[in-house]
Amino acid sequence: MSLSVFTGLNSLKARTVLLFLPFLFSCASYRTKLSDYYNNIGRGNYAAALEAKQVNRFLNQDRNKLLYYLERGKLYHLMGSYDSSNLYFNRADEFLESKRKTVGDVLTSNLLNPMTQTYLGEDFERFMIHYYKGLNYLYLNDPDGARVEARRITLSTSAQEDKFRVGSDRYKQDAFALTVQGIIYELNGENNNAFISYRNAVDLFLKNESHTYYGVRLSRQLVQDLYKTAFAVGFTDQIDFYTTKTGIPFEQKPTPDGGELIVFFEKGMVPVKVDQSITLTNDGINGFFFDGPYGRTGVPFNYAAAGWVKPRPLNEFRILRVSIPGYEPWSNFQKLPPFSIQTNGQIYTGEPAQEFNVLARQVLEERILKEISSALIRAIVKKTGEYAVSEAARAVAKSGDKKDENKKQRDGETAALTAGFLMNIFNTATEKADTRNWQSLPASIEYVRVPLKKGNNDILLRSPSGEKTFSINGSGGIQLMNWCIMR
Repeated sequence: MSLSVFTGLNSLKARTVLLFLPFLFSCASYRTKLSDYYNNIGRGNYAAALEAKQVNRFLNQDRNKLLYYLERGKLYHLMGSYDSSNLYFNRADEFLESKRKTVGDVLTSNLLNPMTQTYLGEDFERFMIHYYKGLNYLYLNDPDGARVEARRITLSTSAQEDKFRVGSDRYKQDAFALTVQGIIYELNGENNNAFISYRNAVDLFLKNESHTYYGVRLSRQLVQDLYKTAFAVGFTDQIDFYTTKTGIPFEQKPTPDGGELIVFFEKGMVPVKVDQSITLTNDGINGFFFDGPYGRTGVPFNYAAAGWVKPRPLNEFRILRVSIPGYEPWSNFQKLPPFSIQTNGQIYTGEPAQEFNVLARQVLEERILKEISSALIRAIVKKTGEYAVSEAARAVAKSGDKKDENKKQRDGETAALTAGFLMNIFNTATEKADTRNWQSLPASIEYVRVPLKKGNNDILLRSPSGEKTFSINGSGGIQLMNWCIMR
């Protein structure tokens, strides 16, 4: 190759890289794009987060609309604007009920990456909408509204169960959501419904010998809630049954004169979705596979799933690099001591109720083969596109009026090489996993019940990063609150 040709080729590469720099930047991870926004939320700078114009432009795109509603709902909740919070959470609900993956979503996902699809949320994110809406209604002194959210947890659970076959070991119910449901029912005086919710939550833990469910161990408090409501409706046989199953005795206590305060301690932020690359290999005999932490796994592929792509022999695709999502912890809050609450000379500590650092990762692992299969389809569509563009460029270059056939052949090969190279650059630049998620959710949640005396109760909340004091009137019944510390 002559020096002039070599120099020209490098110049072409340089121009191509410069051409795609804006696109490469636009394909940055979701967390990177919105880092300032989430840093402001973590520091408690809610007004700055609310006014972030870059965030508003990005999240207001149709494909990101759900995230806009979720983030706005959470942000207004943190600011104490509970009506506004529920306005956006209601919009999120409506969005999820009306939106489905479209043909256009599938097409752009295969041609570019899944970040171009309409975001429809992680399954656990949908349950958390009910949690925040229920709290908002209670803060607005609307227990009936909270009760509606409790009932909708049942509907969301049914919808989640319908997604998987009977008996499959998948994330079909959420123990934390069922616990919240039970508390709301109990608060409304519906002890029978509360008992059913607590029992369903406890049963999820008892399915495993370790009595754990997605990183959370069965808490004594949840079992006591089950016992208390069972006793209230006369199901003493259920108390005996679950005492045997859990090994936790019934601690029957008198009802506090001032009622109870239930505090949810929200710590940190959910793990960050990241882009990770893996290599898929085709041995020409058994098809595609990859070597992961659990050994060699086969990855199915058929051209029907790739849509309009003209089939090529799969043996042409020996090694493919694809991007799939993964999770990295956003904070180390799960390693810090529990939060505590002090009142009337007593100190109470929370017990774990939800652990998103584990839940998010395990739910992703449950569908990882589907993620890899989708990435394989995308890679083959893109590679097939490279071949098609190269062949078309070769044909055009060779169709000229030149009489020198050798010159036509050289021009055709050069055109095919250049077109294929440009298409490869584009495909490489656009190969990204979907790294979007509801990032302002907590990393973990603890909860605790605190007995109140009649009249005024001075409350001191303590966390590893600060304290909060307030007074609450013990007038009987159950009162709820949540305390969110993100840093």
